Amino acid sequence: MTTGSRNLSPAPDAVGSDPVSPNSVREDSSAPDSPSAASLEPGSLVTGPPSLGFGGWAELLKLRITTFVAIAATTGGLLAAPDAQLGHVLGAAFWIALSSAGASVFNQVLERDTDALMERTAERPLVTGAIGLGFALVLGGALTVASTVGLVIGYGWTAGLLALGTLLTYVLIYTPLKRLSTLNTVVGALPGAMAPLIGAVAIAGEPGIWGYALFANLFVWQFPHFMAIAWLYRVDYARAGLKMLPTVPGGEALAGRQAFLQTIAILPTGLLPLLESKATWLYAFGSTAVGIAYLVAAFAFMRSTTVKNARRLLHTSLVYLPVLYGVALFDRIVLTF
Repeated sequence: MTTGSRNLSPAPDAVGSDPVSPNSVREDSSAPDSPSAASLEPGSLVTGPPSLGFGGWAELLKLRITTFVAIAATTGGLLAAPDAQLGHVLGAAFWIALSSAGASVFNQVLERDTDALMERTAERPLVTGAIGLGFALVLGGALTVASTVGLVIGYGWTAGLLALGTLLTYVLIYTPLKRLSTLNTVVGALPGAMAPLIGAVAIAGEPGIWGYALFANLFVWQFPHFMAIAWLYRVDYARAGLKMLPTVPGGEALAGRQAFLQTIAILPTGLLPLLESKATWLYAFGSTAVGIAYLVAAFAFMRSTTVKNARRLLHTSLVYLPVLYGVALFDRIVLTF
């Protein structure tokens, strides 16, 4: 997950925002004409079943972010307890991802007015009237209850309460804060980094060094990722009245400097598992190499805040996590055997 929206995954609202997922940003910010968006009040109460195709459901549940949350939770669980059964780990990841989906629904309920003002979110189901406010509230509540109960029953109270607390922080604190302060990025990065830690707790009973390391790394990862998104969509955010760093006076250049400075922390957070000998030189090399690539992209964006460099930083951020997680899992297998 904060980047539009942020939930259990990286990324504020972009990543999909949404802190987001990280693949939730559209390359093309243009939005097609939408007569329904113009004729319906955002989130109006529409009777009958929702008229959603696969794309509408994917948007409502922020499927790309939700998928990443499942991957991050699976990674956290496998690294924290390498001997755990894969099915047990995937079960935890499913419930954690379901909680993320619930957070996404509630986020869109609260932001349906601002979503209607932004090109990149103008086609969301609550904006176009494809679903009603009542249906969204029921769906979000059902996903929240189901995910919390599923985690409590199958994995213990700690995992269930962590997931519920993450959802509430994202929905009740981060989402409204976006209208008030640029500090929303920092606040949103907290729930956005929780998925691997909750996965570790669900499987191992405690975060362990891998749970804490993956949390810290994902927390830091979100800042340059979201600075690139916020800069690319700064006009959209300003139109909607959302307080992102690139939308405030002097913020466009400051976004580049912040992205670079925050990326520096990627290197040490990536190496934390070495403190307890939970990784080998193979992981250390892979983590450092991909971290340097991320840092180079952030440095280029700092030197010249252009669309080309912002997209380069965004694309690099989307490559960073899959590579890091893949190297970590492979290294853990080597270390175990």
